[in-house]
Amino acid sequence: MEGVQNIPPNADKGRMMKAKARNGHFKKYFQFHEGGFALNFLRVLFCFVFILILFSLFTFRLSLFSIQPTLPFLYAYEWKQAIEKRTWSFPKDHGSHPEYRTEWWYFTGNLKDETNKRYGYQLTFFRQGIEHPVTKDVKPTSNGNPWSVRDVYLGHFALVDVEKKHFWYIDRTSRKGPGLAHADTKTMDVHILNWSARMDNNTIFLYARHKDMEINLELIPKKPVVLHGKNGLSKKGPANGQSSYYYSFTDIKTSGTLKTPSNINTIRVKGTSWFDHEFGSNQLTSEQVGWDWFSIHLSDGRDVMVYIIRRKDGMIEAASSGTLIEKNGSSRHLEMTDIKLDVLERWKSPKTIGLYPAKWRMKIPSSNIDITIYPSVANQELITASSTGVTYWEGAVEGQGLSNGKPVSIVGYVELTGYADSLEGLF
Repeated sequence: MEGVQNIPPNADKGRMMKAKARNGHFKKYFQFHEGGFALNFLRVLFCFVFILILFSLFTFRLSLFSIQPTLPFLYAYEWKQAIEKRTWSFPKDHGSHPEYRTEWWYFTGNLKDETNKRYGYQLTFFRQGIEHPVTKDVKPTSNGNPWSVRDVYLGHFALVDVEKKHFWYIDRTSRKGPGLAHADTKTMDVHILNWSARMDNNTIFLYARHKDMEINLELIPKKPVVLHGKNGLSKKGPANGQSSYYYSFTDIKTSGTLKTPSNINTIRVKGTSWFDHEFGSNQLTSEQVGWDWFSIHLSDGRDVMVYIIRRKDGMIEAASSGTLIEKNGSSRHLEMTDIKLDVLERWKSPKTIGLYPAKWRMKIPSSNIDITIYPSVANQELITASSTGVTYWEGAVEGQGLSNGKPVSIVGYVELTGYADSLEGLF
């Protein structure tokens, strides 16, 4: 299932009837000749199966995040938790980790064409576990059936034309099926229908197309893998297991082509991308309503990742943190006490009435960083009714400030969740 939105600038059981053949008036419908009962029965059966498939696809979208706690029979055996220090192994860990319930591969990028016109993109692949992995004492219910729902795969694809102030997005959902969606466990090779991310040696190939939206990009990391938190164990709260394993490529040389609905021609682009890979089973609680996530490139070669988890009581979760990545690829963990983030302006969505932060001042005194960040286009809100069921703002940002006492410009991406609706433990 999928849904698409184009946001221009300034865009402000049925009842089932039963019949019983009690007299001769209905006999002709139950005769095995001239397409009588047999054919009619097959027609009804076909319609029933078709409706059942549509219903299952609809109900198994990622709103499962919200209904899973009410379905304990799906979780007779616990998913593996992100608790202990992990021994990382690449390229294997670029692949899927089906022993964990939730996983995503997240790409964002800031691009320019040959005339320096600016664009941004987001391509995200989600895997949500529905049936627990097989243990030695339990036989699989799927039994190798490609139509079984072991995992649900979801995707978000967005493009922004900064000059024209246009933003487009599309979201979709699929099960594994025969070739519909898949995530390899040995390397980065994930796809949902005709959207894909595949890594070959040190190059990542991204492709996604929907109607007049398309990207075809090659990504080459310029810095090594960055492990967030403590050796990649990223805390999201105080409870045991309330964590994820989380790493990134923060500085990725990007080139290729894109198409937008406002330009019928293929546009050659180049720029910088950011890749996040995260997996876990129990990240957020019902007391946490959302997060603000920043991936920022400074023009002096430094990169900054910050995530702020917001609580129902208006406080910031103490486990919120960040990472500073230097030009040479070395990195340093940032505690919440290292980060000062002030909201300077807000933007109200004309569609959802969600009130989002729209300008920030970020200070990291211990790293001599003082920068101002603002959206490249105000309306970059996604309403993902065809997949995760989450409404959030994610878009290209820019800004300027000081780094080590010298002026810098910035580009990047920001994600804001829980402003139009609460996440409340969905992840």
